[in-house]
Amino acid sequence: MTVIVTTSPGFGKHGRVPDLIARKGWELVRCTDPDRADGGLSEHIGRADALVVGLIGVTEETLAGASALKGVLKHGVGVDNIDVSACTAHGLPVTNTPGANAGAVAELALGLMFALARNIPRGHASVVSGGWDRQVGTELSGKTLGIVGLGNIGRRLALMARGLGLSVIATDPYADKAFATSHDIDLMDLDVLLAQADYVSLHVFGGSDNAALIDARRLALMKPTACLLNLARGEVVDMDALADALDRNRLGGAALDAYVSEPPDISHRLFSHSRVVCMPHSGADTAEAVENVGLMVVEDIETLLSGGMPARCLNAADLGIAKKDTAS
Repeated sequence: MTVIVTTSPGFGKHGRVPDLIARKGWELVRCTDPDRADGGLSEHIGRADALVVGLIGVTEETLAGASALKGVLKHGVGVDNIDVSACTAHGLPVTNTPGANAGAVAELALGLMFALARNIPRGHASVVSGGWDRQVGTELSGKTLGIVGLGNIGRRLALMARGLGLSVIATDPYADKAFATSHDIDLMDLDVLLAQADYVSLHVFGGSDNAALIDARRLALMKPTACLLNLARGEVVDMDALADALDRNRLGGAALDAYVSEPPDISHRLFSHSRVVCMPHSGADTAEAVENVGLMVVEDIETLLSGGMPARCLNAADLGIAKKDTAS
């Protein structure tokens, strides 16, 4: 029997995916024990034909006992928690699901902008506690949205924002310039963007290259009324610097959907700040998005089991080189 091991809580639970897995006769093993650092993966990796990855990392140590493994598949987009080089050294393809949850994440970013602009969490808390704390908010129309990372998510968010009357600016070294031009999106340096935007939405990969991308210096560039949204990875924002900026009224507000450790340590002063809205890393958590991601993962597993190379394989070129070198 084919064994699929997953560290993703959502894989195989939504839409057509559960029935599809059942019809194929695959055994699905969930390694999501919150009391174990690896979710229990070490107990089952040895018999896995495919590993579907959530937020638990994949390292050289993970792969040491993976004798039957044919591929590592990210249930999502960001692969910063997967040691792709180690997978390549083991001859394992690594895939992800680009674009499958872009609409869901973009919609949450937009929802968080409304929450900050109209003080929605504070208003709700007031009414249900017996109060009537009416706050004067601001309108999104006419404001400027700065998108950091104009990939699948960033482009979807840009279209939504333009439809609401926001101006959109963006920064991305690999931006689709034709898309930006056709939708009147000005591309610029990150520091320039931070100085101009009323809302800054982060949609970049995590990892060492983007660690503390938004630090004290860059937060100081932003307008004191501006709001920062992080729907990327926790390490992209310096949490202490963000708290300092809010405490000193150097920033209007912030919305977070990603944290360095998850669940985060809520003793940090950011989590009790009145101008911060927090979500439990749920940008991709819609029924539609989770189904789309799951279907793409199942398709790529089928390809791997048949001996093929998935089109979404991220290290296909390196695997080809490694195989040629081995043969020679």
